[in-house]
Amino acid sequence: MRDRAPRRRRLSRSAEFERVYRQGRSKGNRFLVLYAFPRAEDDPRREPDDGPRLGLSVSKRIGGAVDRNRVKRVLREAFWEEAARLPSGSDYVVVARPDARGLAEREGMSGVRTALAELVDGLGGAPATPPPEGAA
Repeated sequence: MRDRAPRRRRLSRSAEFERVYRQGRSKGNRFLVLYAFPRAEDDPRREPDDGPRLGLSVSKRIGGAVDRNRVKRVLREAFWEEAARLPSGSDYVVVARPDARGLAEREGMSGVRTALAELVDGLGGAPATPPPEGAA
């Protein structure tokens, strides 16, 4: 299992989410919406080796607490797998649409990562690296 991202690599304040929603760019599909906003170079909270920061929005329309937590866990894991393709000094918010629960249940991490990779491509992320030769 992958280590958790450090707390500083998460968005936690309402104002941080609002800035990304209002001033950032977005790309969506049937399952997710990805918002992106580059942080300013002179931001006092930004460190030189700061990677991307993630915020998640998973509403009650997804389901009960167990379902929402499952979707959030899979989204976090998929995001950090795709994070290498994203600019490091940016903030991202992933909003789960109601169909994301079904995707997470049916296809698990690989399905969610594919949906997220499509959005990263749409926002101009680096090209995806092909899987190793022995992987199916």
